Amino acid sequence: MPGDVYCVVPTFTPESAVVDLLGVLVAACPVLVVDDDSPCTSDLVLRRAEDIPNVRVIRHLSNAGIGRGLNDGLAAAREAGCSWLLTVDQDTEVSTEYIPTIAEAARLLGLSGVPLGALGAGAVNIAGATMRYPGRTLDFGGLIFSITEEVIQSGTIWNVQAMTSIGGFNEEFGMDAVDAHACLRLREKGHVVAALPELTIDHQLGSAQSVNVGRKRPVFVTGHSPERRATMIRNRLALFPNEFRQSPRHALRTLRRVLVNQTAGLMLEGDGWAKVRGSMRGLTKRYNR
Repeated sequence: MPGDVYCVVPTFTPESAVVDLLGVLVAACPVLVVDDDSPCTSDLVLRRAEDIPNVRVIRHLSNAGIGRGLNDGLAAAREAGCSWLLTVDQDTEVSTEYIPTIAEAARLLGLSGVPLGALGAGAVNIAGATMRYPGRTLDFGGLIFSITEEVIQSGTIWNVQAMTSIGGFNEEFGMDAVDAHACLRLREKGHVVAALPELTIDHQLGSAQSVNVGRKRPVFVTGHSPERRATMIRNRLALFPNEFRQSPRHALRTLRRVLVNQTAGLMLEGDGWAKVRGSMRGLTKRYNR
């Protein structure tokens, strides 16, 4: 089924490692690189990307966040007649078997009657720790997968028809919770969000560090700026009412995670007061759903 998959890699100031990532991805499917107005220092890397057969590069002249790039990929997947869009961040690493494995799993779940909206890796390695999604584990004829509420967009394969029906990815959110919004909208429309426990990606989350503050699961300190911290809180709060109606447990669990991560960051990172002010701005700003 890899022939039915299209891949998009949104970039901003990409480093040379992205060329290696593209080499892995394009071995299985066509790839669109969408650059979010990187400075001229990225020209060499983007030219190298353009030189890879079956890789196309779009360079935007304004910075708008990841949602626009993901929607460019969604449009390209539709134009190519593909049923699935794989979204991969520039700082993610996947194995050569990743696309065939996740594509075949999506095909089998579809044949089993599962209304699959999105399927991601079950394990995400970040800063020396592994993040796994909570959810129900099911066995469909030997295919083990977990139904969950949301997955990060990097390494996730999205149902093109389902994503088109919900209007694509939310460009208003900029960088944060775009994937959470998409997963929420898919679930509201009756689609399943799932993860494959056997699949792993290595993902860099900002300048993240994992810390132990007495919890069973790691807490990630991201080092984000006060402005980014404000956006993270604002976007999550914008989703909370609808998330609570759809899944109260998930909504409260997400809110707790955000608060713990924000508190750990304020305690352990520099510019504490500036980040406190950024967090407060996030509490006062509003976004449309």
